[in-house]
Amino acid sequence: MLGVFLIGLSIYKSTQEERNQLYENIINADLLFVFLSLICGILSHLSRAYRWKFLLSPMGYKIKLHNSFMAVMSGYLANLGIPRSGEVLRGASIATYENVPFEKAFGTIISERVADLVMLLLILTIAFISQTQYILLVIETYQINPFMGILVLASLFFLGLLLLKILKKSHIPFIIKIRKFGIGILEGMKSILTMKNKYAFIFHTIFIWLMYLLMFYLIKFAVPGASTISIGQILVAFVVGSFAISVTNGGVGVYPIAIGAVLALYGINQQTGEAFGWVIWGSQTLLNLVIGSLSIFLIPVVNKK
Repeated sequence: MLGVFLIGLSIYKSTQEERNQLYENIINADLLFVFLSLICGILSHLSRAYRWKFLLSPMGYKIKLHNSFMAVMSGYLANLGIPRSGEVLRGASIATYENVPFEKAFGTIISERVADLVMLLLILTIAFISQTQYILLVIETYQINPFMGILVLASLFFLGLLLLKILKKSHIPFIIKIRKFGIGILEGMKSILTMKNKYAFIFHTIFIWLMYLLMFYLIKFAVPGASTISIGQILVAFVVGSFAISVTNGGVGVYPIAIGAVLALYGINQQTGEAFGWVIWGSQTLLNLVIGSLSIFLIPVVNKK
């Protein structure tokens, strides 16, 4: 609903000339570079599916790559509807078709997210160092309070410690079941420390994020007027777009507007910036819709025995 509201608000506030320019920039996008961007997206998804095998292996589970890939893509599709529901569906899919306990599969997904967060923070650090002036301008313009975010994370951490203490000492049957489930999740999370293929895991983690950056970067050559956007500006827009996707259901409505707003701070025409956001978001979302839908349909067919 928020995404639809923001789209409607953006259309309402723009003039007819601005809407026409945005539309022209989108439909005149160079399909060759859009296609190359989609290839990078597919490679990142395949790499993520393969990387998952390294986390499940220490617990004795050897999953098939095609099942891992379809579970990953089903998860991406689910996230377009309900934020973060994809992780649950992904764990449930691999639990159903590979006989991996759900809580252990879900624990490995949490470990993956921790590794991905480290990569995002690394990119954020590089962007901050190279674009300090503009990032501070973004924080000031949109009144972002980073200390509030730190406070929320610290509160959640201490709340989690308190909850763990309650779960550890309780003798209530329902709480005991939750404790056993939590132990399974913890075992899945610990697999990142016991896996044999640590260097391969690191390689795939770096590769996944390089593909993310490349699929984002290629769109500058697809959208008319976007070729002047620098690598530093790309990094800042990429970080903002990543957060927009994380806090919404796949960035619906929010992603293109956020990208356009950030690039506008660099003097990039707003219609060019928003067209950039719409093309990258629209192409990757279409990819997830098509392959995700096929995955949900095919995974029971492939595993019908």
